[in-house]
This record gives sequence, C-alpha cells and structure tokens, in this order.
Amino acid sequence: MNSTGRESRHLSVHIDRPVEDVYAYASNPANLPAWAHGLGGSIEEIDGRWVAESSPMGRVEVVFTPRNELGVLDHDVTLPSGKTVHNPVRVIADGRGSEVVFTLRRQPEMSGADFERDAGMVAADLGRLKQVMESA
Repeated sequence: MNSTGRESRHLSVHIDRPVEDVYAYASNPANLPAWAHGLGGSIEEIDGRWVAESSPMGRVEVVFTPRNELGVLDHDVTLPSGKTVHNPVRVIADGRGSEVVFTLRRQPEMSGADFERDAGMVAADLGRLKQVMESA
C-alpha cells in the first residue's frame, strides 16, 4: 500500500499494432462493448454523454479525457450511487506495437477479494482489446 493507504495495480498488455491504431480504436466509446465487458455489453450516446445501461454495476456514465497526442485514455465512470471513479489508462509505443497500461486503484470500501475480482476483469478486458486489435 502507498502512503495514502490506497493500493494501485498496473495491468498491461502488448498489442501488435501501431500506437495510433490502438489509441484511435480504444478512445472511441462506441467500441467499448466489443472489448470492455467490465462496462457492459452496450453503450449509447445520450445528450452528448456515453451511458452503459447493462454494466455489472448498473447504469453508468463514462467520460473520456479529450483526444490527445499523448495516448492518454483516462476515463471517469459515474456509478449508480453518484460516485465517480477515475481510471488512468495509457497507450504507449512499444517498438512497432503498443502497450496499453491500466492503473487499477483499490477504492476505500473495497475488500481484497473485490480488488482481485476487478483486476481479473480489467485483465480480461485488455486481453479482448488485444484480440480485437490483432485480428483486425
């Protein structure tokens, strides 16, 4: 645990595609259902906001940082309770391919088992992103 009492874990995957391709695909919220099952099987834009109705957490809103040249894919997920969770994500050049790094932060109310479950879900999502990108 770090000095703030919060635990973080960096989960990553190498994708054999250029960083520009991976960033362009992953930064489009409409593509989330194909690879980010942790956010649910569907998402739609409603009044300029991206809403996933069928996420495992219930109805959530997802807001990405504005598109940028740095590969920053940070996004905030607002839960049904109104709490917003910030998720730092980076797409980094790795030779001719890319590395996608997701920083999972353990929330104060999370048990160790819940944190491990979330880490497994994020790892599975990153694996699907790799599969989608490398089969395209």
